[in-house]
Amino acid sequence: MTGLSVALALGATCVFSALAADPKPDAVVKTKSIDARIFLDDRIKADAALAADCLTEGRKWLDKNAAEAAAARKEDPQFFKDGGWDFERKYAIRSVVGDRYVSVLRNDYMDTHGAHPNSDVNTILPFFTETADNGATMKAMVKAVIASLRAEKKKRDTSETATDEWFKSVEPSLLKIGAVTLAPSTEAGKSSGLTFHYPPYAVGPYAEGEYVAFVPWETLKTYLTAEGMRIFGGARPKGDAEEPQ
Repeated sequence: MTGLSVALALGATCVFSALAADPKPDAVVKTKSIDARIFLDDRIKADAALAADCLTEGRKWLDKNAAEAAAARKEDPQFFKDGGWDFERKYAIRSVVGDRYVSVLRNDYMDTHGAHPNSDVNTILPFFTETADNGATMKAMVKAVIASLRAEKKKRDTSETATDEWFKSVEPSLLKIGAVTLAPSTEAGKSSGLTFHYPPYAVGPYAEGEYVAFVPWETLKTYLTAEGMRIFGGARPKGDAEEPQ
């Protein structure tokens, strides 16, 4: 995506209220092999450039999966006797910091008739002095993320899965630590830290659902660039941890 520094969080399964009217998708691909949709939230739609970027990326994702579904149906048509694959991607603004940095949550739902939906993650972090794999910054992040996940599992009474085995996928690497966004803050125009988003299976059994780890900005203060020092401050709003991320 271009034109803005954007932190992307992928992989969280989309859940819609059965009581609400179904929103109209912003892009659709529907064939015998796949029913795939893209949704943009109202805040993204209000920014023409950001909406265009999201739709451009989203349509590429639709086309790629439509081609894969068509190939899979041609090779194994028996797996499509109950219908085609079901794919959905939602783009939503998580936070806007300093009127410049936009965190966009990109929630993917992918049903290819397996046991459970699939997911994926990716991210960028432009605020730190160094983010080398296994470097000091990434190691500090991993330590803080795991501490937050352990606390969340204790709160959910799922401490039995707060083990190194379940956390082994959280590695000191930008592409392996987890999808990250800037958390909102009690101080206007600032971010209170980083939130790391994990879909089902990433750091616990599927039944435990998604996890969000929060790392306060003070924990990583040593590793911030001058720009990072300008955009971080304040504390995480009380309601943020309880709201859907």
